Amino acid sequence: MTTADVKKNTEQKMHKSIDTLKADLAKVRTGRAHTGILDHIMVEYYGSPTNLSQVANVTLVDARTIGVQPFEKKMLATIEKAIRDSDLGLNPSSQGDMIRVPTPALTEERRKEMVKLVKSEAEDAKIAVRNIRRDANDALKKLLKDKAISEDEERRSQDEVQKLTDKFVIEIDKLVVEKEKEVLTV
Repeated sequence: MTTADVKKNTEQKMHKSIDTLKADLAKVRTGRAHTGILDHIMVEYYGSPTNLSQVANVTLVDARTIGVQPFEKKMLATIEKAIRDSDLGLNPSSQGDMIRVPTPALTEERRKEMVKLVKSEAEDAKIAVRNIRRDANDALKKLLKDKAISEDEERRSQDEVQKLTDKFVIEIDKLVVEKEKEVLTV
């Protein structure tokens, strides 16, 4: 393993942390309806838990309503129950062969809770990035100990890893500011 491998590996892992944060932030509900809210809902389908998007077509009916149309009519009640039992606080209702999921307007108090959740997710992502930095620095120290690199090269590489870390922390902060603005917009 070389310093280039360590840096490349570190950057890839940090990108994955950002991607995970983006996915987590997409689940945080804003005042508007969006289909991403239902992405993590699992439905019992022939005895095995299956992602909602695999058993139904999820669309936006209007700005505050999500439409869920099951591929099989007999799945209607199961999907409705899965949405109701989720931790999203949504109340779906069946209308013929479609389930309408209205997203209630957020109260000011609920918006502030959502902002706290967003900040918590961001802090988790920052911790993950810092842990990746620590692992990279440990790998560089091991290379130095094994005499595969010089002390100068190790120091230079640690500085580059720190710059990468700073870059990703700034990106996390930008994502949080965007999401906060989105959540607080009435």
